Amino acid sequence: MRLSRKAWNNVVIFSMLIMIFFLNGIHQKINPPKEELGSMPLFEQQSFVLALGFPGFKIERIGTSWRLSADKDAVWQAQPAELEALITRWQESELTLTENPGLPGSAALSVAQFWLAGSELPVSFQLYQQQQSYYLFARQSQRWFSVDKTQAQQLFAPIELK
Repeated sequence: MRLSRKAWNNVVIFSMLIMIFFLNGIHQKINPPKEELGSMPLFEQQSFVLALGFPGFKIERIGTSWRLSADKDAVWQAQPAELEALITRWQESELTLTENPGLPGSAALSVAQFWLAGSELPVSFQLYQQQQSYYLFARQSQRWFSVDKTQAQQLFAPIELK
């Protein structure tokens, strides 16, 4: 099989492009960029929350207000203004990224699930406690946040933390 000079030039050009893409991909896999630890919002600024679910509780947007649905034996009750404040607290929270504390998935104290406009699956956050420290795990992004007890109580208002 004989190739003309023009054909050989094309072969060399395409093989160089393939090699560049391959080496660039290898570089990204070998040395992934490290995420800097620091303060970070839980949600993107334009996120629109449709519902928030805790074990035994569900807060749903009804028009411009919020409605609480709870199990029969649930003790926590809240007015629409309190529900809106809870949702706003979650949306405006900026928490500190931290290293994985190595907690087992079964040790979660509670879970908060958010249904956002434009997303098929809920966004899930799990709350963990290790000694006197609290951690929040964002399942979708696989990020760990450190939370103080006051923040944990404010974010997980329906659940009584010890």
